Amino acid sequence: MNMNYSKPTVDGSLRKSILLSQVSELPVFETITFQPILRIDNFERVDGNRVQMMSVSKPYFQVSIVESGETLLPIPQNLFAFETPHPYEVLGAPYKQASPYFLREGVLDALKTAQSYLKQRQPHWQIMIFDAYRPIEVQAFMVNFTYAQVLQEKGWQAETLSAPQKDDAWQEVYELWAPPNLDPKAPPPHSTGAAVDITLFDTQTEEPVFMGSEIDELSARSHPHYFAELASNPRTSPDEKRLAEQAAHNREILYEMMRKAGFQRHLQEWWHFCLGDQMWAWLTQQEQPHLSFKARYGRIEPVGP
Repeated sequence: MNMNYSKPTVDGSLRKSILLSQVSELPVFETITFQPILRIDNFERVDGNRVQMMSVSKPYFQVSIVESGETLLPIPQNLFAFETPHPYEVLGAPYKQASPYFLREGVLDALKTAQSYLKQRQPHWQIMIFDAYRPIEVQAFMVNFTYAQVLQEKGWQAETLSAPQKDDAWQEVYELWAPPNLDPKAPPPHSTGAAVDITLFDTQTEEPVFMGSEIDELSARSHPHYFAELASNPRTSPDEKRLAEQAAHNREILYEMMRKAGFQRHLQEWWHFCLGDQMWAWLTQQEQPHLSFKARYGRIEPVGP
């Protein structure tokens, strides 16, 4: 079931119009989480896009990949809700013959299992797919797009940036996006077909379930536990606490059903879940240090819709 519940705003922002205005006024505070150590290296061309590349010490890049050979399969439109048109395609991202609504076969099976768990708990809710498979070329496009957004929000001009300002801008970009590098030992998670960005959709109200912040938002609100911590903060007002508790509760429902199906969640993004890629293996290893885990999905070439 395709549900067109939001579109990019006029200025090209990915922020969703359905976000409650009250939440944009909630205080933003620092949340402790692991931060990748980034070092700007050089420029690299990816399908004509000139992208500032960085040396990234994200720990999951050290995980070995033993490719399973599983194919990419389309995500069934009759089982899930979708954000259409796809936000990155609207912006001009070069998908070419590829489709963002594909996943590896084993990942798709697990996502269907998660949907079943959700139906048992909330019969009128569905998983809503924001993004799944993402070619390297699209990763490069979105990295550059986000860099331009960061400069705009800071009021900076690319032509007059100092070296520290440029470093600061790229640091912010690569805290959200994985570098679009072509190294087969360190593929961006979505290029493996094993990562998916999702939210929840209520088929009764025909609106997305309230999560408190937008997918791809560059703020502390993206952290999975942000609203749980806000709700427990004694300085939070009663109205803010009510909204924070609602968002935290819904995020927990999303997390619980995905974990039950075998997924791991990104440490800094409430919407990003993975299964079988390097991030999944690394996160699972942290939970079970007495065992050794390898990734079974590496970068895979795109397939047509």
